[in-house]
Amino acid sequence: MSTQTEGRVTTTRVAIIGAGLSGIAAAVNLKDAGIDDFVLLERAGDVGGVWRDNTYPGAACDTPSHLYSFSFATNPGWRRSYGRQAQIHQYTREVVDRHGLRAHLRLDHEVLDASWDDDAQQWVVTTPGETVRARVLLDCAGPLVEPSLPAIEGLESFDGPMFHSARWDHDVALAGKRVAVIGTGASAVQFVPELQPNVERLLVFQRTAPWVSPKVDRHIGPVERRVLSAVPAIAKALRANQFAYREAAHYPVMRRKRAVAKTVEALTRAIMCIQVRDPELRRRLQPDFEVGCKRILMSNTWYSTLAKPNVDVVTERIERITPTGLRTADGVDHHVDAIVLGTGFHIFDAEIAHRVHGRDGRSLAEAWGDQPRVFRGTTVAGFPNMFRFASVGSGLGHGSMVWQMEAQAAYVVDALRTLDERGMASAEVRADAVDAYFDDVLEGLRTSVWMGGGCRSWYQDASGAPTVLWPKSMTEYRRMTRRFDAESYELRPAAVGAQREAVTA
Repeated sequence: MSTQTEGRVTTTRVAIIGAGLSGIAAAVNLKDAGIDDFVLLERAGDVGGVWRDNTYPGAACDTPSHLYSFSFATNPGWRRSYGRQAQIHQYTREVVDRHGLRAHLRLDHEVLDASWDDDAQQWVVTTPGETVRARVLLDCAGPLVEPSLPAIEGLESFDGPMFHSARWDHDVALAGKRVAVIGTGASAVQFVPELQPNVERLLVFQRTAPWVSPKVDRHIGPVERRVLSAVPAIAKALRANQFAYREAAHYPVMRRKRAVAKTVEALTRAIMCIQVRDPELRRRLQPDFEVGCKRILMSNTWYSTLAKPNVDVVTERIERITPTGLRTADGVDHHVDAIVLGTGFHIFDAEIAHRVHGRDGRSLAEAWGDQPRVFRGTTVAGFPNMFRFASVGSGLGHGSMVWQMEAQAAYVVDALRTLDERGMASAEVRADAVDAYFDDVLEGLRTSVWMGGGCRSWYQDASGAPTVLWPKSMTEYRRMTRRFDAESYELRPAAVGAQREAVTA
């Protein structure tokens, strides 16, 4: 490792922001490529990202375990076919240790600012503990980081405990209490069934009814785990099979293939009819948009939980929070002892976008405005030598983000290899290349269910375009990022000095 530290200034080749799954994927791929001079900056005291932070009851993944694993670190020890929070978090720790990343790791190093020094062609990254000067910046902070609080009048006035699901307060005893849940998204679908048996009354405030499909989850016993450990090829085959199934069965829904979508809709409605006998409640739980327009949620207990005697589903708009509960637009005061917010995350206005500043001094948030434009879901014009992972422009609505992180890591490694081979210091994606790419992506999004399915979701930017997402298949994304397309970038040599001349590949 050739990273050099002088006083409180560290000089390195690559600085990675975030030690979640994408940061780990990037770091391992760098090491495997022989690039050992990098630092991994993590604001928290442990690795794991969303799987460290989201400890709410029932927290689990909705991508099958083997597909939600790195290809370089298959895990024969998964205890369920869909991994749960504690084991996924432990998996990230094990990968960090197995691949020798601890020596590169800087815990409790929140990135306060990252600015491009155009003369030195370096990123200057400021943390509370040190300043890092790096040739390359990898933004692996991720999109599901900053909890989003609802814009409801009186939010601060509630006298009881109130917390976001991503910052679950385990010191608050909810048993025997009247509890309100705001939101019916991916987190609520998991924690609401866990809360229901123990609380006196559960009020679930629903703005939009989601599509909820069954989760074919099962326990993986010790015999099966021993077989997977003894024959690693089986785990790899399972991963490949899960990949193929997602491409064949889930992707057509995103592309509005009605035969497939109608099958999913019919299955969901059938389960709802079986588990919810009350026709009025069924009416309130019926989505009014195409399946797949919003994230398809997975649960075997959601509908049956909402039908329990101690659960009320409230669809009236919340007018304000009061010291004793919530008042809805129909004038009803709902008195509760505690409020849990299942209201998602800041996606387009994440804090890191305000802290990263490009060649002209503008922040990423300023450069984007109302519509983020990201080339290959990875690079941004005006931000040389910066690569983003698992963020805006690269989301997979049907596949595994872990799989995609590896594709992005391979793209970065090839970019660094290209710079070395050509004797160049920096690469900045050309604005015309971004425009052409983005036009193609928008065309794909226009014909997708995310844009034409009749919903409003966190996938969509201020213009209404679902620019969080990649509109094509996982296979096509891997093909697109397999090679660093230097012809789409301006490459600059190390000795550019004051001339600031660009060498176009």
